[in-house]
Amino acid sequence: MKILYLDCSMGASGDMLASALSELIPNPCEFIEKLNKTGINGVKIIREKAVKCGIVGTHISVYVNGIQETEDIHDNAHGHSHEHYHSEHGHEHSREHLHHGHEEEAHGHHHSSMRDTEKIISALTVPEKVKEDIFAVYTIIADAESHVHGVPVSEIHFHEVGTMDAVADITAVCMLMDMIAPDEVIASPVHVGSGSVKCAHGILPVPAPATAYILKDIPIYGGEITGELCTPTGAALLKHFVTKFGNMPVMRTEKIGYGMGEKDFPRANSLRAMLGESGSRSDTVYEISCNVDDMTAEEISFASERLFENGAKEVFTVPVGMKKSRVGTLMSVLCDENEKENIIKALFKYTSTIGLRETEVTRHILDRKLETIQTPFGSVRTKTSSGYGVTRRKYEYDDLARIAKENDTSIDGARKLIEDRDMNEG
Repeated sequence: MKILYLDCSMGASGDMLASALSELIPNPCEFIEKLNKTGINGVKIIREKAVKCGIVGTHISVYVNGIQETEDIHDNAHGHSHEHYHSEHGHEHSREHLHHGHEEEAHGHHHSSMRDTEKIISALTVPEKVKEDIFAVYTIIADAESHVHGVPVSEIHFHEVGTMDAVADITAVCMLMDMIAPDEVIASPVHVGSGSVKCAHGILPVPAPATAYILKDIPIYGGEITGELCTPTGAALLKHFVTKFGNMPVMRTEKIGYGMGEKDFPRANSLRAMLGESGSRSDTVYEISCNVDDMTAEEISFASERLFENGAKEVFTVPVGMKKSRVGTLMSVLCDENEKENIIKALFKYTSTIGLRETEVTRHILDRKLETIQTPFGSVRTKTSSGYGVTRRKYEYDDLARIAKENDTSIDGARKLIEDRDMNEG
């Protein structure tokens, strides 16, 4: 299994993620040339070496019409956007330029709506999958700004230069993720920094409101570094691509990339990306359980179906003896942390329990691969699981049931028909 691990101990921004990932591919210079030909009008992306605390890495800069949008530029632009932040990583937060009206266009500042941004993305010469990822990430940012400022997404307007800058960073990361194609993306808890950031309308706490909204349900922490370490763009990219947040798993590391921010801190201002292989994997899930003694089998079955619909990974029951020798049922549900609240609500809604127990558990999982094979009996979906020195293959029940009915045999008979066919072909 190919694993990408992101060390966000100094936060995350769009340019830092793009810079780190660019060090994981065979020819980053060719990638930059390709990125510059995707059709982002007026934009030129430059990749250069950067050093932080003695560590050599990469920094990617975006120029819009020959200008790199930095703190100095947006300081001189009269701070016309309420999201015109001073980023502690450099110019990244100047890409989150949004406001609610058009009153400043008379001053010569150009803005674009979400619809305009969608047109820019639609015109990019990138694969459809990459385009879908770019849309998804930008939508996360727009939804956060909409929520924080209490206005519909359609009424949010982006500073024109900031829009092109952000699209460039998001496009770069989405293209790189498509090229690297990890099976799993794991990130450390995100260091957001501390203190406050200055914007045109006053002082905001760190993390900034939009960033905090995006990072809901993601483990974050502050620390001794004063300043804003995670930007909305960085947060949205993590939200979209990361499958799990936690400690670095056991893996054989093959490549390491460092993406550098512009600011200097006592600690190296970098995001580290590590790409490697793992023969097996484990994850942390939550077990939510309860005991019931006044529900029928049909009611328990119905509750189980609803729990799966609400994000349960597994639902299982065990007969138990309860108080006064009553026969009851232990109902257990496994779920990810971000689905825990949904599961708790569903258990109270669909069962008769008046109390729940919660336990954090670690699962050790075989790697799973789904494929479809062609047989004289039609297509059959198979799941192959491997790891820890074992390999198992299982046919999809629905396909076995279909073959069994069509050939007037049992499920085991259908399985033997497929296996006999494999032996004959072998």
